Amino acid sequence: MSEVVGYARVSSSGQSLDIQQDKLIAFGCTRVFAEKRSGTQADSRPELQACLQFLRDGDTLVITKLDRMARSVLDLAKIAETLKKKGVALKVLDQAIDTSTSEGRLMFSLLGAFAAFENDIRAERQADGIRNARQKGVAFGRKRALTPEQCNRIRTLREEEKFSVAQLAERFNVGPATIYRALQQAG
Repeated sequence: MSEVVGYARVSSSGQSLDIQQDKLIAFGCTRVFAEKRSGTQADSRPELQACLQFLRDGDTLVITKLDRMARSVLDLAKIAETLKKKGVALKVLDQAIDTSTSEGRLMFSLLGAFAAFENDIRAERQADGIRNARQKGVAFGRKRALTPEQCNRIRTLREEEKFSVAQLAERFNVGPATIYRALQQAG
Protein backbone atom coordinates (compact mmCIF):
# COMPACT_ATOMS: atom_id res chain seq x y z
CA MET A 1 0.00 0.00 0.00
CA SER A 2 1.41 3.39 -0.98
CA GLU A 3 2.03 6.07 1.61
CA VAL A 4 1.97 9.84 1.63
CA VAL A 5 5.15 10.93 3.39
CA GLY A 6 6.12 14.46 4.38
CA TYR A 7 9.47 16.17 4.81
CA ALA A 8 9.93 19.42 6.73
CA ARG A 9 13.08 21.41 7.40
CA VAL A 10 14.09 24.72 8.95
CA SER A 11 17.60 26.14 8.89
CA SER A 12 18.17 26.97 12.54
CA SER A 13 17.15 25.68 15.92
CA GLY A 14 15.40 28.98 16.66
CA GLN A 15 12.89 28.42 13.87
CA SER A 16 9.74 26.35 14.23
CA LEU A 17 8.72 23.33 12.16
CA ASP A 18 5.09 23.65 13.29
CA ILE A 19 3.68 25.46 10.23
CA GLN A 20 5.23 23.00 7.78
CA GLN A 21 4.24 19.97 9.84
CA ASP A 22 0.66 21.24 10.21
CA LYS A 23 0.37 21.67 6.41
CA LEU A 24 1.80 18.21 5.75
CA ILE A 25 -0.51 16.51 8.25
CA ALA A 26 -3.51 18.46 6.92
CA PHE A 27 -2.63 17.25 3.42
CA GLY A 28 -2.77 13.67 4.65
CA CYS A 29 0.82 12.66 5.35
CA THR A 30 0.91 9.50 7.43
CA ARG A 31 4.54 10.04 8.38
CA VAL A 32 6.60 13.24 8.55
CA PHE A 33 10.38 13.43 8.63
CA ALA A 34 11.53 16.74 10.13
CA GLU A 35 14.86 18.36 10.98
CA LYS A 36 16.47 21.62 11.98
CA ARG A 37 19.57 21.81 9.78
CA SER A 38 21.15 23.94 7.11
CA GLY A 39 20.01 22.92 3.66
CA THR A 40 23.29 23.32 1.81
CA GLN A 41 23.68 19.66 0.84
CA ALA A 42 21.29 16.73 0.97
CA ASP A 43 24.04 14.42 2.21
CA SER A 44 24.39 16.39 5.46
CA ARG A 45 20.72 16.00 6.40
CA PRO A 46 20.07 12.66 8.13
CA GLU A 47 16.27 13.00 8.22
CA LEU A 48 16.12 13.67 4.47
CA GLN A 49 18.34 10.65 3.85
CA ALA A 50 16.12 8.53 6.13
CA CYS A 51 13.05 9.81 4.29
CA LEU A 52 14.50 8.99 0.87
CA GLN A 53 15.40 5.48 2.07
CA PHE A 54 11.94 4.95 3.58
CA LEU A 55 10.06 5.82 0.37
CA ARG A 56 8.85 2.94 -1.83
CA ASP A 57 7.46 2.61 -5.34
CA GLY A 58 4.05 4.27 -5.54
CA ASP A 59 4.59 6.54 -2.51
CA THR A 60 4.24 10.31 -2.64
CA LEU A 61 6.71 12.68 -0.98
CA VAL A 62 5.12 15.96 0.09
CA ILE A 63 6.98 19.16 0.98
CA THR A 64 5.71 22.69 1.48
CA LYS A 65 8.32 24.47 -0.70
CA LEU A 66 11.16 23.32 -2.95
CA ASP A 67 13.76 25.15 -0.87
CA ARG A 68 12.86 23.01 2.16
CA MET A 69 14.25 19.97 0.33
CA ALA A 70 17.09 21.45 -1.74
CA ARG A 71 19.10 24.67 -1.78
CA SER A 72 20.41 24.41 -5.33
CA VAL A 73 18.93 23.31 -8.61
CA LEU A 74 21.67 20.69 -8.89
CA ASP A 75 20.82 19.24 -5.47
CA LEU A 76 17.14 19.25 -6.36
CA ALA A 77 17.84 17.44 -9.63
CA LYS A 78 19.79 14.70 -7.79
CA ILE A 79 16.95 14.20 -5.32
CA ALA A 80 14.38 14.22 -8.12
CA GLU A 81 16.37 11.55 -9.98
CA THR A 82 16.42 9.41 -6.82
CA LEU A 83 12.65 9.78 -6.48
CA LYS A 84 12.09 8.97 -10.15
CA LYS A 85 14.20 5.79 -9.92
CA LYS A 86 12.22 4.68 -6.88
CA GLY A 87 8.86 5.43 -8.54
CA VAL A 88 7.98 8.11 -6.00
CA ALA A 89 5.87 11.16 -6.89
CA LEU A 90 6.71 14.58 -5.45
CA LYS A 91 4.13 17.17 -4.41
CA VAL A 92 5.15 20.71 -3.49
CA LEU A 93 2.19 22.31 -1.76
CA ASP A 94 3.00 26.04 -1.87
CA GLN A 95 4.28 25.92 -5.47
CA ALA A 96 1.65 23.56 -6.90
CA ILE A 97 4.15 21.08 -8.37
CA ASP A 98 3.04 17.48 -8.69
CA THR A 99 5.26 15.02 -10.58
CA SER A 100 2.38 12.57 -10.88
CA THR A 101 0.96 14.92 -13.57
CA SER A 102 2.44 15.67 -17.00
CA GLU A 103 2.80 19.36 -16.08
CA GLY A 104 4.70 18.50 -12.92
CA ARG A 105 7.01 16.16 -14.84
CA LEU A 106 7.62 18.93 -17.38
CA MET A 107 8.53 21.34 -14.57
CA PHE A 108 10.97 18.83 -13.13
CA SER A 109 12.47 18.15 -16.58
CA LEU A 110 13.07 21.88 -16.93
CA LEU A 111 14.68 22.00 -13.49
CA GLY A 112 16.93 19.11 -14.52
CA ALA A 113 17.96 20.95 -17.69
CA PHE A 114 18.78 24.05 -15.63
CA ALA A 115 20.84 21.91 -13.26
CA ALA A 116 22.85 20.45 -16.14
CA PHE A 117 23.38 23.94 -17.56
CA GLU A 118 24.50 25.23 -14.13
CA ASN A 119 26.95 22.33 -13.85
CA ASP A 120 28.38 22.98 -17.35
CA ILE A 121 28.91 26.67 -16.55
CA ARG A 122 30.65 25.77 -13.28
CA ALA A 123 32.95 23.31 -15.11
CA GLU A 124 33.81 25.95 -17.75
CA ARG A 125 34.65 28.51 -15.06
CA GLN A 126 36.82 25.98 -13.26
CA ALA A 127 38.69 25.09 -16.47
CA ASP A 128 39.24 28.81 -17.20
CA GLY A 129 40.55 29.34 -13.67
CA ILE A 130 42.97 26.43 -13.97
CA ARG A 131 44.19 27.64 -17.36
CA ASN A 132 44.76 31.17 -16.02
CA ALA A 133 46.56 29.85 -12.94
CA ARG A 134 48.87 27.67 -15.07
CA GLN A 135 49.69 30.68 -17.26
CA LYS A 136 50.72 32.50 -14.08
CA GLY A 137 52.97 29.60 -13.10
CA VAL A 138 50.84 28.00 -10.41
CA ALA A 139 51.75 24.34 -9.98
CA PHE A 140 48.94 21.84 -9.47
CA GLY A 141 49.00 18.42 -7.92
CA ARG A 142 51.02 16.85 -5.19
CA LYS A 143 54.40 18.29 -4.24
CA ARG A 144 57.29 16.27 -5.69
CA ALA A 145 58.85 13.87 -3.22
CA LEU A 146 62.36 14.47 -4.58
CA THR A 147 64.14 17.56 -5.87
CA PRO A 148 66.03 17.40 -9.19
CA GLU A 149 69.28 17.43 -7.19
CA GLN A 150 68.13 14.42 -5.16
CA CYS A 151 67.21 12.57 -8.37
CA ASN A 152 70.70 13.21 -9.74
CA ARG A 153 72.21 11.97 -6.47
CA ILE A 154 70.06 8.81 -6.62
CA ARG A 155 71.29 8.07 -10.15
CA THR A 156 74.90 8.61 -9.07
CA LEU A 157 74.57 6.35 -6.02
CA ARG A 158 72.90 3.64 -8.10
CA GLU A 159 75.39 3.72 -11.00
CA GLU A 160 78.66 4.41 -9.22
CA GLU A 161 78.19 2.99 -5.75
CA LYS A 162 75.74 0.19 -6.70
CA PHE A 163 73.11 1.09 -4.06
CA SER A 164 70.01 -1.12 -4.22
CA VAL A 165 66.57 0.40 -4.78
CA ALA A 166 65.63 -0.56 -1.20
CA GLN A 167 68.72 1.17 0.18
CA LEU A 168 67.99 4.32 -1.85
CA ALA A 169 64.34 4.33 -0.76
CA GLU A 170 65.37 4.09 2.88
CA ARG A 171 68.08 6.72 2.54
CA PHE A 172 65.78 9.28 0.86
CA ASN A 173 62.73 8.29 2.92
CA VAL A 174 60.53 7.48 -0.10
CA GLY A 175 58.97 4.37 -1.57
CA PRO A 176 60.66 2.12 -4.13
CA ALA A 177 58.32 3.34 -6.89
CA THR A 178 59.60 6.89 -6.37
CA ILE A 179 63.18 5.64 -6.73
CA TYR A 180 62.31 3.80 -9.96
CA ARG A 181 60.68 6.97 -11.36
CA ALA A 182 63.77 9.01 -10.45
CA LEU A 183 65.97 6.48 -12.24
CA GLN A 184 63.72 6.43 -15.34
CA GLN A 185 63.77 10.20 -15.65
CA ALA A 186 67.49 9.98 -16.31
CA GLY A 187 67.07 7.47 -19.11
